[in-house]
Amino acid sequence: MMVTRCRPGGLTVAFLLILLVSALPMASSRAGETLDRILETRSVRIGYAPLPPFSYRLPDGRVTGEAPEVARRVFARMGVREIRAVEVEFAALIRDLKAGRFDVIASGMYILPERCRQIAFSSPTFRAVNHLGKGLAVRAGNPRGIHGYDDIARDPAVRLGVVAGTVGRIQARAAGVRDSQLVIFPDVAVAARGVVTGRVDALAAAEPAVRAVVERDPKILEMAQPSRQTARPAAGFAHHGAFGFRKEDADLVEAFDRELRSFLGTPEHLDVAAPFGVSVAELPEATTTDLCAR
Repeated sequence: MMVTRCRPGGLTVAFLLILLVSALPMASSRAGETLDRILETRSVRIGYAPLPPFSYRLPDGRVTGEAPEVARRVFARMGVREIRAVEVEFAALIRDLKAGRFDVIASGMYILPERCRQIAFSSPTFRAVNHLGKGLAVRAGNPRGIHGYDDIARDPAVRLGVVAGTVGRIQARAAGVRDSQLVIFPDVAVAARGVVTGRVDALAAAEPAVRAVVERDPKILEMAQPSRQTARPAAGFAHHGAFGFRKEDADLVEAFDRELRSFLGTPEHLDVAAPFGVSVAELPEATTTDLCAR
C-alpha cells in the first residue's frame, strides 16, 4: 500500500475550492428535506412526553392531549394523514428533535428564550397564567401545610418533586427553594407517585398538568389549597405553549404556522382543545418573537 505524505501547507487553492464546492450541495439539499419528505409520504413523526393534559398516551395506545390533537388537525390541512408518535422524557425532547428522532415537538412546550436559542417555535397555541404556588400537588389533607413555594423554601426538610426540563424547577429556584430540596423525576406521573409514596412532600409543575394527575388519584392527592403566591411575584408570568422544530426546517415551520394561525380560535379548534382546559380565555396573547426576546 502506497502512502502519500503531504508537506505542511501543501494544500493547493484548487483543492480547497473543490472541498468548498463539494460541501455546498450537501448543505443546500438539507433545506426543505423534512417538509418534502412529510408531504411526499403524508406522514410526520411527533415527539411527546407524558405530560397530561398537554400530551399523553391512552390505555388503548392512542396519543392525545392538547398538542397532539392540534397537530393532527393542522397537518391534516397540509394533506398529512399519518401521525407517528415517539415518546421520550420531557428533558430529552429538544435533544432528540435535533438528533432527528422525530420532526416536531408536540408536548405543550413553553416558549422560553433559552429554548429559542436551540430550536424554532411555531406560533403559540395557548396561554397558561402560572403564578408561583398554584401548580402544587400534595398528599390528601396537606399534612405539611404547603400553600406556596415560600412554605417549601422556609423548611429545608420539605422535599419538592419537579419534572426534568420543565419550568417547575425554574420557579422553585426563583422562590428560594434549595437544590438539596429538589427531587428530579422523568415525568409528572412518576413525580405524582413520589408524593403518594412519601418520597417527596409536594409536586410542582404547570397547573393543568398537576390538576390532571390529582384528578386521577383524588383520594390520595390534592391541589395545594388555598394556593398562595410567593413573596417574589416578579417570578410569575404567563407561559405560552407551542410546537418545536429544528432551526434548519424553517420552511416546515412556515408551512405549519400558516395553517396553524388560520385554525387557532375557530370553533373547530376550541372544540378540540376544550377537553384539555383550553378555552377562549387561554388563547395566546403574545407572539413567538416577543416571547423569545423577553
